[in-house]
Order: sequence, then structure tokens, then C-alpha cells
Amino acid sequence: MLRLHEKYGPVVRVAPNELSFNTAQSWKDIYEKRKGQGAFIKSEFYDGGNFAAEAHSIVSVRDPEDHGRMRRYLRDAFSDRSLREQEHLISEIIDHFIDRIGVESDSQSAIDIVMWFNLMTFDIIGSLAFGQSFGGVDSGVEHRWVSIVVKSLRMGAMADCFKRFPFVGTIFQKMFPGALKKLIEDTRRHEAYTMELVQTRMKSKTDRKDFLTKILEHRETDNLSDVQIAAHSSDFVIAGSETTATALACITYYLQQNPEVLRNLRQEIRSSYGCYEEINDSSTVGLHLLNTVILEGMRMYPPLPFPLPRVVPEGGSTINGHYVPAGTVVSTNPFAASMSPSNFCDPWEFRPERWRESQTGDVLDASQPFSLGPRNCLGKSLGWMELRTTLAKIHFKYDMELADPSLDWHAESQMHTLWQKPVMKIKVKPRLH
Repeated sequence: MLRLHEKYGPVVRVAPNELSFNTAQSWKDIYEKRKGQGAFIKSEFYDGGNFAAEAHSIVSVRDPEDHGRMRRYLRDAFSDRSLREQEHLISEIIDHFIDRIGVESDSQSAIDIVMWFNLMTFDIIGSLAFGQSFGGVDSGVEHRWVSIVVKSLRMGAMADCFKRFPFVGTIFQKMFPGALKKLIEDTRRHEAYTMELVQTRMKSKTDRKDFLTKILEHRETDNLSDVQIAAHSSDFVIAGSETTATALACITYYLQQNPEVLRNLRQEIRSSYGCYEEINDSSTVGLHLLNTVILEGMRMYPPLPFPLPRVVPEGGSTINGHYVPAGTVVSTNPFAASMSPSNFCDPWEFRPERWRESQTGDVLDASQPFSLGPRNCLGKSLGWMELRTTLAKIHFKYDMELADPSLDWHAESQMHTLWQKPVMKIKVKPRLH
């Protein structure tokens, strides 16, 4: 899509009734609430998925009123107050991850940091969504349930293709009859295990503060069934793990490719703290270079790279200066927007300073890694907490070095709904000074 937008401009027709945009204005026109304008509801792309036959989740629900109701009872779990209560749970897993990569690096010359970021973020979201981590950081192995989740995300791209081209789906089923059967079986296993985790957490007598603590407070007033709670919890894991791990991995790669930025970041972090224990979410908010490094990493490699399709409401609407008829499916392509030379000067250059200098010529609002509007990412503050805290602790304690300098991150990545990232071997050593 990046190449298509570079060739045809800010709006590209990708199907008879579907348009792709890549501008900052299109983000606002499509996803923000506009006075006197009906809501751009989610398209049929969101139909199906886990628990679809029994309950919608905050991600899959299309009706704006239902979404608003869900958001009201879920937002308490993601409020600043709740995050402060949950921070010790998050920090415990991050600290364990920091220790484990040090131990693993002692026993081998380099570790796949991409895998370890995934293990950590899934453990964190498992702890918050189900009251127990998946044990990935402990074992160094991906949990079977996590494996099913990751595979299902990759299959999402294929499912969308089959919706657009049914004959391709028919051919695929005839050529690979076992693939569809396995997908259905994996979905059932995923749903069954999710229900088991949720019910175990609900039966436990605990005073721990996690997502379910807040959600269960609304169980009776909002008439929440076990299936509804499980659907939300499943989405928390899917949306709140892989994306954060992707951002951490990309940022790590680009820091290795830009040694001066890496040196300056280490200096900022190490001069700000007397000891490791001082690092927490609130103390990292003021680390200006760290924050711009994160913004730049998410610009170059949006953690959620696929477009979020919406349907133009009755009466039509103007998007990026173009009138678009009602019923048209529209979206802003995150990667095509954030990597367009029309929006960013030298978009393939990792330049954190573009986020703090006012005269760069960049259209910063073209990068929206958490989307925007009433359906923006509910876990944005949690994501920032994990990103800042993890990166600050890693670079306070360790010096890191890319084992294979020839690695081309973008060229070796694939996008199947989410990014399929390459292996990235990193040498992790205790800091020298």
C-alpha cells in the first residue's frame, strides 16, 4: 500500500467499494467524532473471530451504542489509578525478564530478543487479564495457548482474503482440507482455555488488583456473562501483547542501527537514576529522548500495521477533501501514512529529534500508533508504561549489541494482520560504566 499511495496519491481505491487514505486529515475525518456527522461504524471485517457466536468484545462490536456501554465499564480497568495499582505486577515481570536475558546471555553468545520480548509482554497481559502469567519468561518457551493466539492472528489475513475472493477460499479448502479443520479446532481450544482461565480467576479469593478486579465490579450492574468477560479478556491478550513486543523489538533494532542515538539514550537514562530500583513509570515520563525514540520507532514500524476499516454513514461524508458516498468502506493505512515522504522528511531515517523540533516539515499527526477518536486503543497508557519502563531498565543495566549487523528489519518482516518479525540475535552484556 505504501507503493500504491506513492504512485497514486493520498487516496487509492483498493476494491470497488473500498478506499485507502494515508494522510493526517483522513485519520481525523474517519476515526474522530464529528459534530453533525453520523458515526463511521466498523465494517464487516470485524465479524467472526473468537466467541463471535456467543458474545461480542470491545474490539469486535460494531454498534456504537454497544461499544460506548462496553467502554464505560472497561475504562476503569485501564484508568491511571488502576495502572498505579497494577504497576507492581507489571514491574515484577519486567524485572524477571531483565534478569533472565542476562542469565541467558551468559550461557550463549546471543539471544533472540524478539522472542524474549514476546514472552514478557504475553506474561504481563496474562497476569492482568487472567490473574496468572503464562510462565514464558520462566520457561523460555512460548505457552501453547499463546502459540494458538499468534497463529490465529496470522490466519486473520487469510480469512479476509477469502471474504474478498471466495473462489480462492474454495480452492484453498480443496487443496488443504486439514488447514481449515485445524483452525476451527484451535479456535475451540482457545475459547475453552480462555473460559477456564477466566472462571478460575473469578473463583479465586484474592485482593490482587488486575483487569478482572475492575470488570467484576460491573458484572451485575451491566449483566456481564462469563462468555462476555472471556471475550474481553481474550482481546486484551491479543491487543496488548504482540503489539507492545513489536514496538520494543523495532526500537531495539533501530537503536542498534543508530549508535549516536543509542549512546545519548544510555546517557539520559544512566544519568537520571542512582540505582535500578528508582526506575518506574512516573520517573520515565520526563525522559525526553526515551519518549521520542519510542514515538519514532512506532512511526517507522506501526505496532498495528493493518488498516481499521470503517463504513461511511448515511448521507456520505468528506474525507481528506473528497466527497465519499454512504456505504463506502474507508480506512487510513498506518504504514502508508507514517512512511510517506508527503508526511515525513526522509521517512526511512530514524530521527527521534523530529518529535521535539517544531520546524522539521513533518506532519506528526500522520502517525497514530494507538489510533484516535472514541475507538482509540483502550490500553494506550499501559502500552506506554511497558515501553518506557522496559527500555529504561534494559539500557540502565545492560549494553546491547546486534549480533548480525546485516539484518534488514523491514525487508525481512512480513505483515499478516500483525507483523511477522524476523529473528534478531542480540548480545546482552552488563554495562561497563
